[in-house]
Amino acid sequence: MLRVLVVEDNHTFREAFKQSLCEHFHFIVIEEAETGEEALQKVKRSPPHLIFMDIRLPGMNGLQVTQKIKRDFPNVRIAILTGYDLPEYRQAALQYEADRFFVKDSLQWNEVKSLVESLEKTRCGPCEGTTKKT
Repeated sequence: MLRVLVVEDNHTFREAFKQSLCEHFHFIVIEEAETGEEALQKVKRSPPHLIFMDIRLPGMNGLQVTQKIKRDFPNVRIAILTGYDLPEYRQAALQYEADRFFVKDSLQWNEVKSLVESLEKTRCGPCEGTTKKT
């Protein structure tokens, strides 16, 4: 099973996105978090294979959370989700080491499918030798 974490503070969007993931992919287990702090706790407890991270979260934003996760768990794949298709957001996502960038209003499920299927084919588990020692 592929473990996915959806980090999104908007309850309505989070539930709809989770439902769509379940409909498209029967081989995933989905956890959710509303804040960056909650996401960090869940990742430390059990790193997922893939995280869909909202860029605008209360407290620590999604880019800051992405940077922290990538520092400690570099093999966890992170796809940024945002309602704002701004060049500076795309650049920041790259800078903070996000693997993908999706705009909520123009989300293409074939792109999500490609990402998820690539992980299903290649995953060896983020817990296996992926934590950086500092």
